[in-house]
Amino acid sequence: MEKEELLRQIADAVVEMEEDTVEELAQQSLTAGIDAYETIDLGLAKGMERAGQLFDEEEYFVPELLMCSDAMNVGIDVLKPHLKSENVSKKGKVVIGVVEGDTHDIGKNLVRLMMETGGFEVLDLGRDIPPAEFVSKAEEYGADIIGIATLMTTTMPGMKEVVDILADKGIRDKFKVIVGGGPISPAFAKKIGADGYARNAADAVKVAEKLLSNTDLALGA
Repeated sequence: MEKEELLRQIADAVVEMEEDTVEELAQQSLTAGIDAYETIDLGLAKGMERAGQLFDEEEYFVPELLMCSDAMNVGIDVLKPHLKSENVSKKGKVVIGVVEGDTHDIGKNLVRLMMETGGFEVLDLGRDIPPAEFVSKAEEYGADIIGIATLMTTTMPGMKEVVDILADKGIRDKFKVIVGGGPISPAFAKKIGADGYARNAADAVKVAEKLLSNTDLALGA
């Protein structure tokens, strides 16, 4: 089976909530020598993206979305041991979460997975997190990086609030702030004073590594 067709079938199986099929196809992708992250990104995550669209269009509801997520997680369990860990020497501590008002956490969960695979220690705060909690937990955890996600334009101001709280407390320089999610752009990240913008989970790892190595290109173009 061609790689593109296999990845398409994996995405379809997630949308159709077929856990056994997802597991079988994920194993096939490993046997075929397809990179595990590529299978996650272009297969499992694509399927969840389509499921999310169906939810937005009110063709799927919360139960269906949860079953799609369960199917995706079965695939991730198969693939996770085969993810390549790179640049582990640059690891640091990361606090991540979805900002207050947003309960979408699939993308954030992929970021956590890739961060952990890349050698970072990750404290996952979950979803619907108040800006002040990002700051307090980062202080408690001794984090190097605060990662904030959202898929909703209405909650984007909460990201700026995190940056503002850090500044008000006089600890802005202690933490690197990375933002990401569907409506977020490099221009928005720069506007609110964030240190980095991540387009997807793989980018989040690269941006985190660049920030901790003081490479000045985390905000992209």
